[in-house]
Order: sequence, then structure tokens, then C-alpha cells
Amino acid sequence: QVQLVESGGGLVQPGGSLRLSCAASGSILSINTMGWYRQAPGKQRELVATITSGGSTNYADSVKGRFSISRANAANTVYLQMSSLKPEDTAVYYCNLDGTVRPVVGGAWYRRDTWGRGTQVTVSS
Repeated sequence: QVQLVESGGGLVQPGGSLRLSCAASGSILSINTMGWYRQAPGKQRELVATITSGGSTNYADSVKGRFSISRANAANTVYLQMSSLKPEDTAVYYCNLDGTVRPVVGGAWYRRDTWGRGTQVTVSS
């Protein structure tokens, strides 16, 4: 079984900063990409930022220059440093792992997406 545990969400004023963390654990053979997605009320889930095992990053246009994603490969952990936060950044932020995992103990290995349960980020004065 594979688990992603997010932390670091909360309430912050506009212009403030937050740092999200996501730790992956369980039967993980390899990781291609880890990243963050978000979903605001009434909207579809959207990509925020991703990072490959080699360190290549990709950001949504709306967060470029404000958010920074990083990764600790040895710890299977990904971080999202968010600065200059805006009210429109308010959403539930989900961690994602694209890799080869074994969902069932003793079972087969699959390349698949694994999701965390999400952490709420609220930007409001």
C-alpha cells in the first residue's frame, strides 16, 4: 500500500507565504514525477507544479514566479513553497505521485498515479 501524507496548509493573509510538504511511503519501486494539484470549490482539479526525479519542474502560469517546488528524492518527499499568496490561490491542495508502486502487499507492481487526501489552503484577510 502506498500513502501520501500532506501537511502545511492553513489560513494566511494575502501576500503571505506557506510551505506544503508531502511524504510518500509504502511499496514504491520508482518515482517519475511528484507534484501538486489544487481544486477550488466548484472548479476542476488543476495542475499547480510538478517535478521529475531529475529535477525538471513545470508550473501553472498562474503560480510562476510565486511558487517553488522541490524534492528530497531520498525521502520521497516533495515541497511546495508558496509566496505572494492571493485569494484565488484558495483551494484544497493535493499531492500526486506518478511512479511504479505495489498497491497490494505481495501483489504486482503498477505504474500509476497515487493521490494524497489533500490539505486546505485559505488566503483571506
